[in-house]
Formats: sequence, structure tokens, C-alpha cells
Amino acid sequence: MRRSCPAIAAIVAALLVSLPALGATVYRWVDEAGKVHYSEVVPERYRGAAKPIDTSANAPTAEQQREALERAQQDKARAAAAAADRARLPASAAPAAPAPRPAGKRPAQVPNDRTDCETWQRLYFESIECFGPYRTVRGGIKPEAFDRCNLVPEPPPDRCRLRSP
Repeated sequence: MRRSCPAIAAIVAALLVSLPALGATVYRWVDEAGKVHYSEVVPERYRGAAKPIDTSANAPTAEQQREALERAQQDKARAAAAAADRARLPASAAPAAPAPRPAGKRPAQVPNDRTDCETWQRLYFESIECFGPYRTVRGGIKPEAFDRCNLVPEPPPDRCRLRSP
């Protein structure tokens, strides 16, 4: 019996906390800038202009709830039927597998300490070109780019003077 007391106390506390929200009145008012506000608490200077609004008008009717439930059941049945149809398809009728990825990454070589300046620059620009289609609007790089492209750092300025292509 003692174990259930904390659970009952928690349920009672939750009900007591939620009761004021069930009977809350929502008000609408417009401030001096013309902005419309909705709230349960109205600032003192707008209390004369604030009007209570009926929030129960937005609740779906019993008929709308029944129709929504029927649509959901129909959608679920259609999805189950489509899954069963896909499971019955022979392997030859299954959708084609995605095209294989190209063998190796671009550029095929990554520079090291012995790479000459011209080769390093060529690899650097090839890397930039490879990553280009994978750039996002905000300048990031999509993760799948690293499966296809090698990241080549800019040639060090102390070893090589970068020339634009």
C-alpha cells in the first residue's frame, strides 16, 4: 500500500495543477503599435480594451472527430495493403538498385611533404570541384561528399604560391 501513495499523490498534484488551465479565459487586445495580442494575462493598461474570446469554437465536433478517425483507419489499411503488395513482388519486379558509386575518391591522390607545388594546386582545385555539388546553402558540406571526395588542404604558402586557374 505504501508504494502506491507517491503515485497517487503525483496524480492528484498533476490534476490540481491542470485544473486552472481548463477554465482559463483567453483575451484579445491590440496595443498602441497595432499589434494583436492573445493571452490569459492582460497588462493593466489594456484591460479596458481586452475582450475574452471563445476558445471552444476551435474544438472539433464529434462528427469531425469521427470522420478523422475513419480517414486514419482507411489510410492505415491502404498502407498495409501496399506493403503486402510489395512483399509479394518477385525479385525481378523490385525497384532497381541505385547506381554503383564510382571506384575511388576524387582526387585519386592526396598531397604529402614531397608533392610539388603544381601537383598540389591541381589536387586542391580538383578537391574543391568534387565537393562543389555537395555544398549546402549555408556553406556546409553534406556528409556523403566525404564518401566520394578527398579533402585536399590549400597548399602551404611557405612552399607554394597559389595561382588561380
